[in-house]
Amino acid sequence: MAEPNLEEVFGTGAQKVASGATVAESGLFIPDSGFVAVGLTSPTTATAEAHLVALLKILQGNLTEASYEADTDRSIYIEAGTSSFSNRGESLDQYRVDPLTFNLAKLDVNSTLSPDDY
Repeated sequence: MAEPNLEEVFGTGAQKVASGATVAESGLFIPDSGFVAVGLTSPTTATAEAHLVALLKILQGNLTEASYEADTDRSIYIEAGTSSFSNRGESLDQYRVDPLTFNLAKLDVNSTLSPDDY
């Protein structure tokens, strides 16, 4: 099987934008529709952290353990942990903590973590 493509990892419509295409610099483009699909109400006014959480939800839906197990070309899967609660601040407000674990698998040829290995 082949390596997962950008849409399989980052969601429908994700693409690598060539330099000069519609933006001044090349890079990864994820359409607002992908963020909206996972619950981000207004991408144009959302915070950076809200965008990050939406991206994590996209990745969590696309990088499943089942797809990792079914395809040896896949190197990453994400697992949700058990939610917990934490009290924070002077008034000890209760916060929900939702952990996500990113599992990165590669052939055991060196002991460093390098993005190029995945």
